[in-house]
Amino acid sequence: MQFGLLEMWNAMGALAKSVAILLLFLSVITIYLFIERQIVFAKARKKSKNIAPKLASLLKAGKITEALTLSSKKDNKGSHLARVTASGIKEFITGGEAGLGKIQKIESAQRGCDRAHATFAQELKRGLPIMATVATSSPFIGLFGTIAGIINAFRGMALTGSGGIGAVAGGIAEALITTAFGIGVAILALWCYNGLNSRTEVIGAEMDNAASEVIDFFVREEEA
Repeated sequence: MQFGLLEMWNAMGALAKSVAILLLFLSVITIYLFIERQIVFAKARKKSKNIAPKLASLLKAGKITEALTLSSKKDNKGSHLARVTASGIKEFITGGEAGLGKIQKIESAQRGCDRAHATFAQELKRGLPIMATVATSSPFIGLFGTIAGIINAFRGMALTGSGGIGAVAGGIAEALITTAFGIGVAILALWCYNGLNSRTEVIGAEMDNAASEVIDFFVREEEA
């Protein structure tokens, strides 16, 4: 038996081929989600980088309404800093219109920032649970192929009546290939998951900083 990819594929049983196709499908999904999330993160960073100095300038000048208008624009919806700022300002203004006191308005603004943070963080994590599932399940899926390969190895022994390497080589190769494929897909998914999760945490820290700056601004405004 030759051990080229085509020869090994032709020698694999139906179950092992199904396992290989499923693992290939999971790897494609993982790569797609990784690229799609990277694009989302890049857009969020770019939009936030553009709007941050404008919002800071408006808030410094005391133009709260203008800052709310800017951060609430549809074009800035993908900016995590704009989302947090808009929610905080909106709650602060609403609290003032409702006749809340200084502390209550600030607390309301803080809750608004927290809600925006939680909502945007969930949006950023979209697809990550799928990657985590692929990372944890792929090795076990590969084991199905391993079992199929071992069964084929025993079948080869039964058909030839011999336990020589020639009789079991195909089945053992099939078992090792599916096992390695499962582990490889799991490693890919785990690396992608950890990379995206780290970027999510960085953006989360930036939203915390933005919320803190907005609340500090309101505190200074109320004290003044």
